[in-house]
Amino acid sequence: MATKSYAGVNVEVNDEGYLTDPSQWTPVIAKELAKEENIELTDKHFEVLNFIREEHAKGNVLTIRKVGKSGVVDIKGFYDLFPGGPLKKASKIGGIPKPSSCV
Repeated sequence: MATKSYAGVNVEVNDEGYLTDPSQWTPVIAKELAKEENIELTDKHFEVLNFIREEHAKGNVLTIRKVGKSGVVDIKGFYDLFPGGPLKKASKIGGIPKPSSCV
């Protein structure tokens, strides 16, 4: 594992850049992670990130379909917000582990 600094805060990340401790996540860190993915976060992004963080905290398995049926965003909107792998990118920016359904 490695340590990276986001917004002046040192966090532990795995070899793919995912935070190893979701409790270290903050919205400021999310903005820094999003920059690495060439995404500028909006309020809608944060609605999705908060949803996936809450689901992860409950121990629920995340899928693109589940996010699409959440009422927060539909599947097309999810792809628009996080292009090129929405669940993988949203999980990384949201400070949770990469879902097992993502390659």
